[in-house]
Amino acid sequence: MKKIFLFLIISLSTAVVFAQPDDPKKMHETAKTFMRSGDFDNAMIILIRALEQDKDNLEMQKDLVMCYYLKRDYARALDWVKVLVEREDADVVTFQIAGNVYKALEEVKEADRLYKRALKKFPKSGPLLSEYGELLWAIKDFSAISYWEEGIRVDPAYSGNYYNAANYYFYTKDKVWSLIYGEIFINMESRGERGAAMKQQLLQGYKEKLFADADLMKGEENNKSGFARKVLEITGKHSALVNKGLSTDVLTMIRTRFILDWFAGNNHTRYPFRLFDFHRQLLSEGIFDAYNQWLFGPVENLAAYDNWIKTHPDEYNSFMTFQKSRVFRMPQGQYYQSL
Repeated sequence: MKKIFLFLIISLSTAVVFAQPDDPKKMHETAKTFMRSGDFDNAMIILIRALEQDKDNLEMQKDLVMCYYLKRDYARALDWVKVLVEREDADVVTFQIAGNVYKALEEVKEADRLYKRALKKFPKSGPLLSEYGELLWAIKDFSAISYWEEGIRVDPAYSGNYYNAANYYFYTKDKVWSLIYGEIFINMESRGERGAAMKQQLLQGYKEKLFADADLMKGEENNKSGFARKVLEITGKHSALVNKGLSTDVLTMIRTRFILDWFAGNNHTRYPFRLFDFHRQLLSEGIFDAYNQWLFGPVENLAAYDNWIKTHPDEYNSFMTFQKSRVFRMPQGQYYQSL
């Protein structure tokens, strides 16, 4: 009898152990694994159960909304974001998710109100400034550039505003900023489709915009940016090099002479600029030519670029090793655009 009683106690104890709910944190990690693999249904099953135990967990709530969003169940996603943005601890990502949901539903007015509200709370958020500018651009409101520029000024380490601003200036008469911002973006986000597209646009910008006139200062009389005027002035000193056409090799020569001239005067102290410091570093390392080949070569002539790699293996390998070892970021306080 005692043995039977003991057996029943052990069995009941085991059942209780197995009936204990899983740790919400572990469940969340499992859900994120499913999300990374694209299995949003399983992720949602787990997140809903985890939230029963930890109903106020913002991170799990955001992931659940993302699952609905990625499954294009925008109605349920909207129900959640209306609640999430009212939370005191709603963060930048919360508003980004909400903005994506409103945009997917094409509720432009609601999205506009949301971003304005978000920027009151997070006025220095590069991602929010970038995405609000994208919303305005989509409805042909060209004030979008002011938000991208503000994003570059207050959050220079975020790449999205450089991308959007470079694209904007490429379709204007501006000769400088599409090139400057485009190259910065490539260095911050070189991999992927956007980086490849920006390389194409950068070379096109040098051909169609910067060197379209023999006099680079033509039409720049009212340019308010002393930095931009100085860039054009120094580059113009070497523009005769394009008289036989513009190529990667010619661009390398012009850009090399530009950097030497920039640092020969007081420009680097008057206008400290991370991109030009980076160019100077590459020159001192003996890999500036490789950098320019990497930047322009595949776009100008892929076969010629492949041949350059074969004939300059040491230089190419040195640059690639350097490239993999660094992270390019623009610092605060190096903003010289004047709208």
